[in-house]
Amino acid sequence: MTPRLIHAGNPGPMTGDGNWTYLIGDRNPVLIDAGVGHAPHLDAIAAAAPRGPSLVLVTHAHSDHVSGAAAIKAKWPAARFMKFPWPVRDPDVGWSWIEDGSTIDTDQGPLTVLHTPGHSPDHLTFWHADSRTLFVGDMLVQGSTVVIPASHGGSLADYLRSLDRMLRLNPARALPAHGPVIDDVAGIIHKYVEHRAQRERQVLDALTTGPLTVDAITAGIYPALDQALVPMAQESVLAHLQKLDSDGRARRDGDRWLVV
Repeated sequence: MTPRLIHAGNPGPMTGDGNWTYLIGDRNPVLIDAGVGHAPHLDAIAAAAPRGPSLVLVTHAHSDHVSGAAAIKAKWPAARFMKFPWPVRDPDVGWSWIEDGSTIDTDQGPLTVLHTPGHSPDHLTFWHADSRTLFVGDMLVQGSTVVIPASHGGSLADYLRSLDRMLRLNPARALPAHGPVIDDVAGIIHKYVEHRAQRERQVLDALTTGPLTVDAITAGIYPALDQALVPMAQESVLAHLQKLDSDGRARRDGDRWLVV
């Protein structure tokens, strides 16, 4: 598996250096993720595949992964588009819906579709068994953690289950949408699980002082956080609270949370 890395050209506060998209094959090129429709991204796709992608696989419907689908469709009308459905977020480009366990043929061998929710309810990863390569979208990022947007369809419980599923595949490398290629996949997954366990302990410790709002818990756990990053931290805290609620260890009382 030797995909060509094509940058989406969209650096920013939420995307870091921007998104990687991956082009597989020459005869029937398959593009993983659609970027945001910037002209340099479309030009780079055209340089690598003059007739455009025959198929675009989208990992999930967050805007930095899916909003470029319309521009790709306009430039290459014959391209097909596939993802797992998330009706409230999916733009209308004539999707073919794919499910967990589906197989996608590429010039470099089949990809197995894995439904790996958590970061979003529709998130997919794509597994190339022959090379033990996993295209992970936003599930993993080297040197950082993944935001779980709990108020926008994210689920920490689902995310941890998805990480375990990925770990059991024993991937040799992971190709993420952000940051460099990950060679120690097991190592980063173990670090993520340990980090989430530590954060859960911090949230529970905060609740021992009495019922607290998400804002108050966030301020206590992240006392010196840059103001621009506070909303993401609040989403993380809420994700932990929702998991604790599902585990029967915490519950909501109005806008406050308390230990059960």
